[in-house]
Amino acid sequence: MTPDPTWVWPARAPASGGVRLRAFTDADVAAVQALARDPYVPQIGSLVLDACAEEAAAWITAQHGRLAERAGFSFAVADATTDACLGACGLWLRDVGTGTATAGYAVVPEHRGRRVATDALRAVTGFAWTRPPVQRVELHVEPWNAASRRVALAAGYAEGALLPGAHEIGGRFRDVVAFTATRPG
Repeated sequence: MTPDPTWVWPARAPASGGVRLRAFTDADVAAVQALARDPYVPQIGSLVLDACAEEAAAWITAQHGRLAERAGFSFAVADATTDACLGACGLWLRDVGTGTATAGYAVVPEHRGRRVATDALRAVTGFAWTRPPVQRVELHVEPWNAASRRVALAAGYAEGALLPGAHEIGGRFRDVVAFTATRPG
């Protein structure tokens, strides 16, 4: 029986600009710890605030299971030249039955402001179009997060409606702005 192509790891790393998306490795622990020191990043995902090396390694191990769990794809955002981990990016397929995927990204603080997030979002969106059922990719950004809103627009997403109390972030339901990309063609 042929596996469903929706749930197959990419044979070639998705890439855009100066980044490529790859699986996390043990060498990425320090970058994951840097993400964990950002007060916001742990609020929007499963990474614990101020993760020690062991907690960062456990988080990396958990990322390897996301595909098997049929949650989606968790990628390290790597420098295309050096392979250094610059952040994390995900394509989440929990609602793929409706044709919808969601994307998310986080960049290590020292690498922000260099188009890393925009390149990562472009790469993961291009990858989404290789998954047959995905017709649209959504992002949900808090209204105050001007940098993330700029990333979404620069990556070709259309800004949509404000969704009041739509996402639990840091233990509270918060307003988010929907951004959407639709399958070309």
